Amino acid sequence: MNAPRFVTRIGDPEYPTHLRNGVRPPAQLNGMGDVAALVPGLAIIGSRRATPYGLTCATRFARCAAEAGVTVISGGAIGCDLAAHQGALEVGGRSVAVLGCGADVDYPRRSAGTLARMRAGAGAVVSELGWGAQPLPWQFPARNRIIAGLSAAVLVVEAALPSGTFSTADSALDSGRDVLAVPGSILYAGSAGTNRLIRQGATPITCLEDLLVALADAGLLSTAVPAGMRFEGLVTASGDPLLEALRAHPMTPDEAACVMERTAASTMSALASLEAAGLVARYRDGRYGPCLPG
Repeated sequence: MNAPRFVTRIGDPEYPTHLRNGVRPPAQLNGMGDVAALVPGLAIIGSRRATPYGLTCATRFARCAAEAGVTVISGGAIGCDLAAHQGALEVGGRSVAVLGCGADVDYPRRSAGTLARMRAGAGAVVSELGWGAQPLPWQFPARNRIIAGLSAAVLVVEAALPSGTFSTADSALDSGRDVLAVPGSILYAGSAGTNRLIRQGATPITCLEDLLVALADAGLLSTAVPAGMRFEGLVTASGDPLLEALRAHPMTPDEAACVMERTAASTMSALASLEAAGLVARYRDGRYGPCLPG
């Protein structure tokens, strides 16, 4: 791998000051990419088994932050982490991945292409572990404090109970970082974690405007809406009662047919049309639910 490597120790001038002031800062960071990318940023984290709703929220909010010039930080895992990295890179932004293995190790393999882009200069890939260190379960909770330490704010987009994302949120709170969360359906177990965070005082993020205000409050933007930045809301009223029902709560085709008082055949036809338009997606458990456009 030809990407540039760097090593920064806690007493070095380039060691991130905000990380040094966090919880249990690592004595050394090994990295590949641009060490200058290790500036305070927005951490976006969430479930590895994310729904299309969680993945799309991670992508859209990462794009918004990157377009505003904010570095997006996450853990390189499949699911919400990978969606956040990709969202930032898609708009030419910078992203930093903190791994629970060596910074030169592609784990998980599905993230290899995205990690390569960050190592090549579109950010950085870092770890407190040695070169070539293989992933072990206990190393991932430990790396979460580094994700929090590198950030000025942490956004949790989708998380169940229990969830490993809570160790990152706890480290963020202990380090004086802002904790943000995307609310989800009270009927979906995969949103119980984010909903609890909001109940415990996390800032709810329901639209792009909310995120920009939160970034400004965290000191990452000089103004809540950067000059020249244009965006539209995450969703608008569709006029389609089936789509609105699925946005409120994902359902199986049989449940949707019952709620909408339609035949099974007409419901499946309508679901297929919505899925083809990228407005809904079939979840792992057979339900159909929202997949935000864009």
